Amino acid sequence: MEQFKIADLSNGTPREVADKIIEILNIKDAGDIKLLHVEDQTIIADYFVICNGNTNTQLKSFAGEVEFRMEQCNRPPRSMEGYAEATWIVLDFASVIVHIFNRETRGFYNLEKLWEAATEVDISAQLTEK
Repeated sequence: MEQFKIADLSNGTPREVADKIIEILNIKDAGDIKLLHVEDQTIIADYFVICNGNTNTQLKSFAGEVEFRMEQCNRPPRSMEGYAEATWIVLDFASVIVHIFNRETRGFYNLEKLWEAATEVDISAQLTEK
């Protein structure tokens, strides 16, 4: 398993926060990770990180790991919603919003289409081959 690198992100830029979240999700083998730059489309965040998992247990595992590891980096989420149902879990890091879906819910809400005016950031170099 890849080694997680702790970094102090208490004053990290939105992109640094997003990159660390992507690193965590990639280590946990989250599916179809995407990074959308939404700063010009909304005031709620600069970036959306979107991914999916196969089971409710897996989604909870992804969310728990992101919460735990980001706390280690001095950047805990402001809130987490949807954990109990575990079909769409949202973690709010102020400038970065993380959306963890099951496949069916991700397909239904299709955030990539809803936010199609946003720029999808190429993160392929950050992701390991599965």
